[in-house]
Amino acid sequence: MFDLDTYLTRIALPSRVTVDADGLARLQWAHRLAIPFENLDVRLGRPIAIDSASVFAKLVGAKRGGYCFEQNRLFLDALAAHGFTARPLLARVWLRATDVPPTTHTLSLVHIDGQDWIADAGFGGSYSPPMPLVDGIEADGPDGARFRLVRDVQHGWMLLRDGHPGLTDGRSAGEGWEPQYSFTTEQVWDADLAMGNHWTANHEDSRFRQANIVSIILPRGFATLTDRHYRRRVGDEETSATITDPRVYRMRMSLMFGIDLSAEDNATLFAE
Repeated sequence: MFDLDTYLTRIALPSRVTVDADGLARLQWAHRLAIPFENLDVRLGRPIAIDSASVFAKLVGAKRGGYCFEQNRLFLDALAAHGFTARPLLARVWLRATDVPPTTHTLSLVHIDGQDWIADAGFGGSYSPPMPLVDGIEADGPDGARFRLVRDVQHGWMLLRDGHPGLTDGRSAGEGWEPQYSFTTEQVWDADLAMGNHWTANHEDSRFRQANIVSIILPRGFATLTDRHYRRRVGDEETSATITDPRVYRMRMSLMFGIDLSAEDNATLFAE
């Protein structure tokens, strides 16, 4: 059972949001500020469950993070509990893609007062605000980046970003408008999400099998920890470091990302 009050406490919102575009934006922003993006269970050899009960137990109860299939399952449940009409979509992430990528990302289609919106509480690349599904529309992110939605002949819709690469997970080249992901509005079923999640967690070509990836949205910036490389950018100020001490790794994981690792898990992740 989804417990809305406990979820709101987890994301530091004092009350429910209004069921409108402003409420959607407020809910997504609070979610991303509070719950980190991470793939650590994949790297620890643990299965990734994306049913509502499992996701709530991990991201809310255990105060962990997760990747898109976990984050947006939780977010869809929160939207439903508020009274929003929403459903999942599948997307292809184009960052650094050299060929057509698989559908390894999920986001939400939200219907508000006769208009469809996209919302995404689980994109690890950067922070993209909710946007109405309108060809050519642009929106500003809170970190100064700009986003654009365009129709794509082959892939339905494409989300583009123009912003500083330091406010991303490191895959951005920072050269004008960059494709982030493409998607269609076709119906997505639980089996489709299960397939995408299985590939993401288990396929040897998945980036989540290749590195420890953690990030968190900051009020005016972005922080990442990829393997032992830490980077934090707020406004025009950026700091980066390579962590060489497992104690510092565990402390950084806790203080910046809110993930309290056991000594055993910390040792395993630091050694990889």
